[in-house]
Amino acid sequence: MLLAGPLTNRKVKGLNPKSSGGTVDVYDCTHPIPAGSRDYFEYLQSRGVTHFKVPLSWADLLPTGLPGQPQQPVVTCYQTLLKQLVEVGLQPLVVLHGSTVPEALRSRYGSWESPKLLEKFEQYAEFAFLEFGELAHSWVTLSHLDELKAAELQNAKHAHANVYHRYHELFPGRELINEGQKILGFDVVDLFAYFEATMKSKFSHMTSSERDAFLKESFPSGFQWATSSESFKVEGGWSEDGKGETIWDRFGHDNKVYDNQTADLACDSYYKVDYDVYLLRGLLVNTYQFSISWARIFPSGHRGSYSEKGALYYDKMINALIESGIQPVVTLHHWDLPQALQDYGGWTNTSVVEAFKDYADFCFSRFGDRVKTWNTFSSPWVVSHAGYGTGQHPPGIKDYVVSSYQVTHNMLKSHAEAWHVYNDKHRKKQGGKVGIALNSDWAEPMNPSRPQDIKAADRYLQFMLGWFAHPIFVDGDYPASLKAQIEQKRKDCPLSEPARLPVFSAGESQRIRGTADFLGLNHYTSRLVNNSDGGCRPGPQGVGDFQAHVDPSWSSTASDWIHSAPWGLRRLLNYISTEYLNVTKVPVYITGNGMPTEYNVDTFNDTSRIQYMRSYINEALKAIHLDGVDVQRFTVQSLMDGFEGPQGYSERFGLHHVNFDLPDRPRTPKQSAYFYSKVIEKNGFVSTRNSFNAQGLKNPETKKLSSLPPSKVPSQAKVVWRKFSSQTNFQRKLYHYGTFPQGFHWGVASSAYQIEGGWNADGKGISVWDKFTQKPGSIPGNANGDVACDSYRRLEEDLYMLRALKVKSYRFSLSWSRIFPSGQRTSLNQKGVDYYNRLIDGLLAYNITPVVTLYHWDLPQALQNLNGWDNVNMINIFNDFCDFCFATFGDRVKFWITFNQPHTIAWSGYGLGQIPPNVKKPGDAPYRVAHNLLKAHAKAYHTYDEKYRKSQGGVVSIALNADWIEPKDVNVPREVVAADRSLQFQLGWFAHPIFKNGDYPDAMKWQVGNKSELQGLSESRLPSFTEEEKAYIRGTADIFCINHYTTKIVSHVTARLNPQSYEYDRDLKEEEEGDSPNTAISTQRAVAWGLRRLLNWVKEEYGDPEIYITENGVATDTKTTVDDTDRVFYFKMYIDEALKAHNLDGVKLRGYIASSLMDSFEWLNGYTVGFGLHHVDFTDPNRPRTPKRSAHYYYQVMKDNGFPIPDDEKTLIGHFPKGFNWSTASASYQIEGSWRAHGKGLSIWDKFTHTPLRVGNNDNGDIACDSYNKIDKDVEVLKKLKVTHYRFSISWTRVLPDGTNKHINEAGLSYYQRLLDALEAANIQPQVTLYHWDLPLALQKVGGWENETIVQRFRDYADVLFSRLGNRVKFWITLNEPYIVANLGYGYGTFAPGIVGKQYIAGHNLIKAHAEAWHLYNDKYRAKQGGLISITINSDWVEPRNPHKQEDVDAAMRILKFFIGWFAHPIFNGDYNDVMKTTIRERSLAAGLPKSRLPEFTPEEIKRIKGTHDYFGFNHYTTVLAFPVDFGNRQDYDGDRGAGSIQDPSWIESGSFWLKITPFGFRRLLKFIKDEYGNPPIYVTENGISERGAVDLNDLHRTHYYENYINQALKAMVLDGVDLRGYTAWSLMDNFEWAAGFAEKFGLFYVNRSNPTLPRIPKGSASRYATIIACNGFPDPALGPHECLNPEPGATSGPTTSSIATTAPALPLSTVSFLGLELSADDATVALYVIFVLLLDNPPSPQDVRVSTQRVPLLHGLPYLLLNSSDR
Repeated sequence: MLLAGPLTNRKVKGLNPKSSGGTVDVYDCTHPIPAGSRDYFEYLQSRGVTHFKVPLSWADLLPTGLPGQPQQPVVTCYQTLLKQLVEVGLQPLVVLHGSTVPEALRSRYGSWESPKLLEKFEQYAEFAFLEFGELAHSWVTLSHLDELKAAELQNAKHAHANVYHRYHELFPGRELINEGQKILGFDVVDLFAYFEATMKSKFSHMTSSERDAFLKESFPSGFQWATSSESFKVEGGWSEDGKGETIWDRFGHDNKVYDNQTADLACDSYYKVDYDVYLLRGLLVNTYQFSISWARIFPSGHRGSYSEKGALYYDKMINALIESGIQPVVTLHHWDLPQALQDYGGWTNTSVVEAFKDYADFCFSRFGDRVKTWNTFSSPWVVSHAGYGTGQHPPGIKDYVVSSYQVTHNMLKSHAEAWHVYNDKHRKKQGGKVGIALNSDWAEPMNPSRPQDIKAADRYLQFMLGWFAHPIFVDGDYPASLKAQIEQKRKDCPLSEPARLPVFSAGESQRIRGTADFLGLNHYTSRLVNNSDGGCRPGPQGVGDFQAHVDPSWSSTASDWIHSAPWGLRRLLNYISTEYLNVTKVPVYITGNGMPTEYNVDTFNDTSRIQYMRSYINEALKAIHLDGVDVQRFTVQSLMDGFEGPQGYSERFGLHHVNFDLPDRPRTPKQSAYFYSKVIEKNGFVSTRNSFNAQGLKNPETKKLSSLPPSKVPSQAKVVWRKFSSQTNFQRKLYHYGTFPQGFHWGVASSAYQIEGGWNADGKGISVWDKFTQKPGSIPGNANGDVACDSYRRLEEDLYMLRALKVKSYRFSLSWSRIFPSGQRTSLNQKGVDYYNRLIDGLLAYNITPVVTLYHWDLPQALQNLNGWDNVNMINIFNDFCDFCFATFGDRVKFWITFNQPHTIAWSGYGLGQIPPNVKKPGDAPYRVAHNLLKAHAKAYHTYDEKYRKSQGGVVSIALNADWIEPKDVNVPREVVAADRSLQFQLGWFAHPIFKNGDYPDAMKWQVGNKSELQGLSESRLPSFTEEEKAYIRGTADIFCINHYTTKIVSHVTARLNPQSYEYDRDLKEEEEGDSPNTAISTQRAVAWGLRRLLNWVKEEYGDPEIYITENGVATDTKTTVDDTDRVFYFKMYIDEALKAHNLDGVKLRGYIASSLMDSFEWLNGYTVGFGLHHVDFTDPNRPRTPKRSAHYYYQVMKDNGFPIPDDEKTLIGHFPKGFNWSTASASYQIEGSWRAHGKGLSIWDKFTHTPLRVGNNDNGDIACDSYNKIDKDVEVLKKLKVTHYRFSISWTRVLPDGTNKHINEAGLSYYQRLLDALEAANIQPQVTLYHWDLPLALQKVGGWENETIVQRFRDYADVLFSRLGNRVKFWITLNEPYIVANLGYGYGTFAPGIVGKQYIAGHNLIKAHAEAWHLYNDKYRAKQGGLISITINSDWVEPRNPHKQEDVDAAMRILKFFIGWFAHPIFNGDYNDVMKTTIRERSLAAGLPKSRLPEFTPEEIKRIKGTHDYFGFNHYTTVLAFPVDFGNRQDYDGDRGAGSIQDPSWIESGSFWLKITPFGFRRLLKFIKDEYGNPPIYVTENGISERGAVDLNDLHRTHYYENYINQALKAMVLDGVDLRGYTAWSLMDNFEWAAGFAEKFGLFYVNRSNPTLPRIPKGSASRYATIIACNGFPDPALGPHECLNPEPGATSGPTTSSIATTAPALPLSTVSFLGLELSADDATVALYVIFVLLLDNPPSPQDVRVSTQRVPLLHGLPYLLLNSSDR
């Protein structure tokens, strides 16, 4: 029972102004019923009211108390009133009387104590029953009984009992109630028409200025600030990882969206979780609302199609949010229904209720431990209205008569079921909330004085908001007015049904009612509504009899639907509070509010959105503060531009601009993002000034550094070269996993002139850089820093980036001329001071430590006019500036740097004259300037130390720059001295005085002094310090700050004496380190290993100080915007070298600062290069800042505090299954030799290698390893390896010299039979490859693999081998790596036979030949011989170059389809994969060709090829990184594939340019094969690594390779369920490596080719591989030494990876390596003679004595002799 009433005289007056009314409150029918009463009752009925209270007036009905003397007009009035109620559908609840006896009756009959009165009441009751009983079925005898005393109460109750019985005598089955009984329902006291009463009284009399007055208040503490996105609008990845098709996918693909756009890629958020969360951190939101794609988790809509990868995506999103302190709010369904469900009717099918319930249950179970707020639906009205009513949205159904209402019906039931699932199963454990986000406009009556418009406005709201809200928040059913309106229309339109509203059963209503823990509101706009006759038109306006309009004065947006009317939000919130939340007490969450702009308007400076947000947020604030509405969250729609339904990308709702024209989908904050972050920061609109107490640095101890003795020449730090320069490339590049200590300071840097701009704003003075850059021709493109990044005006934008990065420190510099325009205190500019105060306070607000550089090159021009740093007076002037800064900012700044790179100032500014002040005096000015800089630094340090340190507690240092210097030849002492001298002239020039003894290093003093004397000068050009100055300078740094970018190679030269120059004083020559990657600055190669050595040098040279890297970064060119892969690689390598220095070398590294925060003015390079983690568009006046990929990478490094070991790198302890095949491999042409022996025919490789310029070093396989004559030697080494199998290939021409079976060469067959005999004797099983690339030349002369007849030739060849060898061979491989045969042999022509452009034809015939051989074996030999036969396919693993980029992901998959899929797909599935077929066909036809260049298989061929495998033979070596490349119309394999590849420079190289150590890719590719090809049995038939150059038998890199790759294979088996049956190491021994000749060596055994006997010598890796085989895996070291770990006697043992240090053993320069020992030269000489004596009786052959600089272990009991010039 929902009860309203009663009418009061006050209400009557309101309804009928002409009525005089009375003083009695309750209307008593003593005057006429007002004309508007019926409308009022109709309104109440439309609001869901069921009953209306009508208190009768006993005194007015029966003034005398006698039933026979009624006052008839009053009786008639009550009858009329009751009839009106009944007619409009309201049930009267008639109250006979209150409690107090009317005075007129009391005076006659007494009170309730009088029996006479009781009699009169019973008579009155019967009178009322008879008069009104037919109209009223619910009665109350008495009310307000609490007013009666004990005796009176007893009599009244007695009277009630009598009346009760009399009533049931008159009306059996009716109800009669007294106040003591519980009425089901409640009394809606004084519920009058909302618009007429509440809204009119609160809002209608407001003037527009009152209505729009801005409220400057704060939101309640704990208010939730949010932004949002929706899955189909942002995610993209429409078919990635098994995602099912949605109705929006279908809608877009059917070209039903603006400009035929689709959501296939959208914002690419599926691959950009980190990118999106970065934006959220910058925004400062504490809540993020996003929706889950039902089809990504359940592709078919049902649990049976569950996709784990889809769930993992949302896991990643949720975890990333929580890690960043952002609460996830998840919408289960935002419009993107799985198409599979729509195919069965979608939301019109009742079965969808159970499907949604199950989907919701899964989401609650999977994510509910972290997600505490759930929306079941968002804007379900849009689904019903636009999806199934108007058909403007998918699924595009136009049925507003039935479908639209049925959809709402099913969605309401689905919502309720989801809520109950959560309530019953998950709430107790998870403690979350479940609600629904309903959308609604505000409806304002067109004419508030017209009741018809008021009703129409209410109907508008009921047909939009009430349609869903009323069932959930009121009574479980649709609003009465909606039901009545539809029913009336059905009556009025008998010939054309306008609407069919389903009916809830009583049980359904009960289950729906109250199923929300909050009311989510999506609100964007308002409408003016008037009453109209909608006729029989379906749809809300037709059925609802209203029309909606827009006030022309309301601001428009890019959407015709949204017009800005902010005041509507407040009114809607009040309406909701009154209409729904009085019934169900839950809070309101504003779950969506925003406006669109056009895609090409207001891209970044979106002032219209700012005004919209400001006004709407303020209206929500008013609703909270002024109206008491319980609003707890505000959500701005949306986080970023996205796919906006039918409008595609033409409308932009985002706070961040997304450039949909670029595949990177870069996200750039708009001005609205910065505005919103300020609102959040203030929690509203009240400016608050916070005071911050800066945290001092915990690590540095502010104590005076002890004095150190001067450096020697060379310095003691030369040990660094001894320690590191003998490292192998493997040792140098072995990646170190670990973390920095807690409290490590991560930061990012900038400098004033580079970013601030505002060069003359607010009184700033001119700097030397202002003057220099404004001179035409000074900088490329005449660039300057006048505006730069405009940071002076865009402080909030800089703070946004820093918040998003979550750095601990921000290094910036103060512009001296902004604070002191003339350079001196008398010119103090307070506005400049204010800017830095705002910056510092902003940093501290987000716990970011300011690292402040006092001078970063931008000297006030006024001071340069006084000769700048060449003037000794600058010492005091600078000190005064520092003093002011310490005093002004030092309460908050605790880390000061006096100068940045004084070396650059002195040499580039006053020597070379390259930078301002452009003084070219290279012989003396740099030394004088440096002298003054040192003294200025010292004075500033002492000023801080004496005046401020005690109160402020900060640290002061100086940022010195240094390249690492590597000697050209570390074994030449003079070169080492030159390298040391170079460092002393660069770093030691300033570090030596400060950190050692207060004076310049002796190397400098010696060099400059001697040069000066030779130049005829009376004194050194290098100034000298007095003893007092030395003492004053010494120790003036609390920490060691260093900037580092690159490494140089230095050699000694005798430089010219004239002209006088610092450069020539050094006597050295610098070169670039040629093996490292180039950067955009030619003199700054990325030489990561130099950083570790430099840090070690600082440690050794300067007494192990605490070190901060205050700048490190890399330049990229302007073509590189946001996808800065090279910078990611740079940080990955450089930071790891810093980590090695800290963790492995004990360097006290305390912090790392990346350079730089954003692209900026890069000095002499202007804007032609960028160092930034953020891209700045300098062509746009808004200077938009866009995070690059490196920003996200650096954030991750900081979050992880380094590089914790990933799961991919962790060793899995475990064993392979019993019977696992362990093998090693070779190939006939690579090892056999005897190229013309015993009747062997010529192969294509015989011809190819004898053709000039085809093979490296003109090598050939004529002899190779001479295995044709060394079966016993080969089997001997196989036995040492302990392999169970041996894979080798048969030379086709050795068996069939001309390639046909016309002549079988028995001598050739005999060789293989003897090999099989030897293997059998050694208990080693053969794995035989029929074809490993050495095609008979005779067959090539007739076209080779281009000629289809080769299919039969190959079958004949196979038949011979099966028949002659098959009784002993149980494992056959038809073809080895057909990809190489086809693509390198017949495509690129780099392998034999050297054909170009015919790879698809060759590949086609290779596949058919394989199939025929397989069928031959299967049909003719399998039953008897019982062997296995298949093909070996090779492939790299392919990762996207940028894993956050769909385009790169697609390129990676495309490479795989064109690589492994080229041959695997036909064999396992019967035909080429669709990617190849479609791509090649389309490109061929586009080029004008009549058909595809890829041949087609006939249906019969497909059937014959499919399934021709017993296992998957797989060769794998390495991984590449893929990216798309447009080759234009090139009609070749590369053009078809449309992708290029690179490799991560941090990956360890091999002897092959294409092969880098990437174990993780092995496991991933094995898993790919399992998933792609039905989990076939897999035999790895090749895997290994090469080296070049002199052989080191202690081949650590190969040991590392095998350990890690084999362990990845174990992981694939154990963790991924891959059916791996065997593993083969490539190769048994060093052999002929095709086009590389013998330069590349893959062998486990070294073949000494300088010895005619070609001995096979085990490398260390052979021992390790044998151990892995013996252990059948990796035993647990925690269980103690396993017996399988005992090395085989006679085998060479090498260390395991776990024992490999990343630092090689260091040799002092005075020692030599001799037989693995470190000996002095004299001792080595003696030992050499001793060895000679010992060898006299058993000398080695001359071929075994080699010249090498590598240490070689003992072999066969005899040592190798190591001789070179330095050793001697």
